Amino acid sequence: MKPMLPTLTFDKPVRPGWLYEVKYDGFRAILDWDSSGIKLTSRNGKTLLPQFPEIKEFLLTYETAFKPFLPLRFDGELVSLENPYKASFSALQVRGRLKAVKKILEQAENAPCRLMVFDLLQLAGKSLYSLPFKKRKEKLLQLFQSLALETDADPANEQLLQPVTAYNNFNEIWEKVVLFDGEGIVAKNEQSLWEEGKRSIQWLKFKNWKYVNCFVTSFDKTNGYFFVSVYKDSQTHNIGQVLFGFKPEEKQALGQIIKQNMVQEDSQFIYVEPAICLEIKYLELYDNQLREPHFNRFRFDMQPHDCTFNTFIFGQKNVTEELEITHPEKPLWDKLDIQKGDYILYLREVSPYLLPFLKNRLLTVIRYPHGMFGEAFYQKNCPEYAPDFVETHKADEINYILCNNLKTLIWLGNQLAIEFHVPFQTINSNGPSEIVFDLDPPSKEDFHLAVKAALLIKEVLDQLNLIGFIKTSGNKGLQIYLPLAEGKFTYDDTRLFTSFIAEYLISKDPDSFTIERMKKKRGNRLYVDYVQHGEGKTIISPYSLRGNEHGGAATPLYWDEVDLALDPKTFTLQNALIRLKNKGDPFRNYFQTKDIQPFAPVLDVLKQSSVKKG
Repeated sequence: MKPMLPTLTFDKPVRPGWLYEVKYDGFRAILDWDSSGIKLTSRNGKTLLPQFPEIKEFLLTYETAFKPFLPLRFDGELVSLENPYKASFSALQVRGRLKAVKKILEQAENAPCRLMVFDLLQLAGKSLYSLPFKKRKEKLLQLFQSLALETDADPANEQLLQPVTAYNNFNEIWEKVVLFDGEGIVAKNEQSLWEEGKRSIQWLKFKNWKYVNCFVTSFDKTNGYFFVSVYKDSQTHNIGQVLFGFKPEEKQALGQIIKQNMVQEDSQFIYVEPAICLEIKYLELYDNQLREPHFNRFRFDMQPHDCTFNTFIFGQKNVTEELEITHPEKPLWDKLDIQKGDYILYLREVSPYLLPFLKNRLLTVIRYPHGMFGEAFYQKNCPEYAPDFVETHKADEINYILCNNLKTLIWLGNQLAIEFHVPFQTINSNGPSEIVFDLDPPSKEDFHLAVKAALLIKEVLDQLNLIGFIKTSGNKGLQIYLPLAEGKFTYDDTRLFTSFIAEYLISKDPDSFTIERMKKKRGNRLYVDYVQHGEGKTIISPYSLRGNEHGGAATPLYWDEVDLALDPKTFTLQNALIRLKNKGDPFRNYFQTKDIQPFAPVLDVLKQSSVKKG
């Protein structure tokens, strides 16, 4: 069957009696589940399950719960969800091209895609096409609630079937879409019926356009496209071609100027020197080309040398009016091609994975106002000039920042807060939220000691059925996390375990590990600092950058990556984002693990042993 399609609009679709949904950039998909099984079909009628087996696998875990509601039909978008308001089209395209079954299954496990459901067309065999959209939406949410499924979009949730929320207020959802760099929204008349195969004006798509200033380099006589470029390192750099958005007189005038000023012509193209500047709106840069480019206006006030690649790359991401990004072109590292704009874009991309570890924790940042070219300083107190959206919490006479939202994170990025350090507990708990082992070797050359310690600790965790997660420190070490149930344990409890592990490491290899606090007595041994895990102490957050010469990122790892070939210098700003897109997030199940971590029985044994020793 052919799905109902929205009509593109360039005007904000704010209308009474309309609802607003996030528009996710993915593959449109119809899900059918009846006595013959589960089918997931694209808008072109192709089956999607061979490429995305995780959807069927997830549904079958709820087979008994779904049974009373079959046959059913969902309308939705198959996506690679980056954050609650954005899906990665490029990541989905890569998944869709995979052929090897082994690789498909590996990606399904490490970076599963999701079906974002925005409509319910059939329930328990009953057709819902004739119901108005608002009623269908209500039934969709009731179904999710009946199945005890979450109803919020969340890339960290293992639930691979998620409903799309309908908002009554356009501005509320639009601000979030812009802030999180989503594709746009779909506005729907709440009384609209579902019309198969129709592109309807009852559904309107309004996109989060980005804008680029560029110059024309050639005209394709065979199809009418204008090729556009920017300057990159003083060289002309092609970014795509544009056809749509011109008024007839604008297109005719541009074509005439190109013919009058051509420097070369062949059977297909007319070439011109950089001179004519345009402003193009587009969705994103994909495969080094503009997606869905539309002419917006001529820029007679600009010269070609004003159209640069760096300005273009930073301009790809919109920010809300409350966030002013100052000096995005400022270089931050001496030997690395990282500018302030690159760093802020990194924070936005990594925010779904970073923010959960900052939430409701007293934040200490290290700021580098001049990048790595000047002095850095620690900041705990929230400055008086902080905007109203920055939450704070007072503790020990310090008014700490709580980085609980993306606005605050980007604002901190604009302040050039590079390192994010957090305590082991939230403001809502007196006890630790996790145990962290900080394995810090004496030098970069001794990183193998951190690897050795990590693998020995992993052996113990496996024997005790404890679940551990590992990340690089961003500097020269490794850090192992054991998530704990909130408020259930004290620091005295966790000290029993950390000291036990420290003693175990030393008993296994006293020439490699030590608990000696005086540096001059440690030699070349790795210091096992079990005392560091305590109230008031802090640790670098996952995905935070570090202010070192290689721009290290505290990067979560899979355990099978931890071996002597591991090189901590390879985990940088650029590498962290590539890993997330290609391998997924190794900490994906971190917070769910809190509820199943079997730490209490281990603690009981340690307490009994401690009593006997006493």
